[in-house]
Amino acid sequence: MNNNEYEVLINKSKEISLKWRSLPAPQRGELIRLFGEELRVQKESLAKTITKEARKIKTESLGEVQEAIDMCDFAVGLSRQLYGLTMPSERPNHRLQELWHPLGVVGCITAFNFPMAVFAWNFCLAAVCGNSIIWKPSPHANECAKGIKTAWDKVSGDFADLILILEGGNEEAVSICKDNRITLVSATGSTQMGKELAPIVSARLGKLLLELGGNNAAIVCPSADLDLTIKGIAFSACGTTGQRCTSLRRLFVHKDIYEDCVQRLQDCFDDLVIGCPSKESSQIGPLISEDSYNRMQEILGSLKSKGIVVIGGERINIEDPKEFYVKPALVLVDEVEEEMLKETFAPILYVKKYKDLKDAIFM
Repeated sequence: MNNNEYEVLINKSKEISLKWRSLPAPQRGELIRLFGEELRVQKESLAKTITKEARKIKTESLGEVQEAIDMCDFAVGLSRQLYGLTMPSERPNHRLQELWHPLGVVGCITAFNFPMAVFAWNFCLAAVCGNSIIWKPSPHANECAKGIKTAWDKVSGDFADLILILEGGNEEAVSICKDNRITLVSATGSTQMGKELAPIVSARLGKLLLELGGNNAAIVCPSADLDLTIKGIAFSACGTTGQRCTSLRRLFVHKDIYEDCVQRLQDCFDDLVIGCPSKESSQIGPLISEDSYNRMQEILGSLKSKGIVVIGGERINIEDPKEFYVKPALVLVDEVEEEMLKETFAPILYVKKYKDLKDAIFM
């Protein structure tokens, strides 16, 4: 998008925000309610778009659209609860009243792995509070953004411009962060992305919300129900092909059940159905891109060069040779390795034995 097109987008968003904020909050909530109803009508088709672009399995895609619907319901309730405080004053015949005002234009930068839900979290709350939103989706998910925009346009009447889409990559994200007409920037992505964008927004004293990477861990104690535990571990580590900031990446297992747990995990990973995400039977789809696959292999290669046991992680050629299907990897470590401290957006689970619970907690 060139500068002129960008200016048109900003001006449209600013103009509609001034009209939108003048609506009583319950009326704003009513339009959000209609939006949620439209999402219900289009749930199946929107989920198919997620599966097509983000390569998530069907059940996860349907669940994501449901998250957007749930956010609409939540925001409708909030539209009648945007309270301010009324407080006693030390001056006679006076009272103190607290009023909250809309910020104006909100910039929303989202990642590929939750191409609709994350936007809905931001939009529903921003909109019901009286703000407009400019959305820069991941380049991997432009059609998902268009699907949401189409649903909004169908019910929004004169307020279609409340959602405006800015397609592009890093350059467009930086433009949003630099623009002091965008009062709040919400960005979801890697920790590195956050480190790069935060100083830009902070330099103009803008408001910033960041949802960045994770490196979650779990501890398995000797008293654990392993049948249930293994299922939870597999879903947490392998769901969305490990491409979630909430994915389980580090597993600490008590020495008394370590061998049994590792064998069960290996058997479970072997049984996972990897295949086209459009198929009902598939439990794991492909990685989003060749770059993602290469990053995964680079990390696994580094671990193998140290003599560390890596089970799985190889590419599986199932149907389309252009897709990057991989078998989830179990990495059996004796020490906390440097690779464990970094988030790799792929299905890699590090497993380490522990003796005392306090040791596992401090790892």
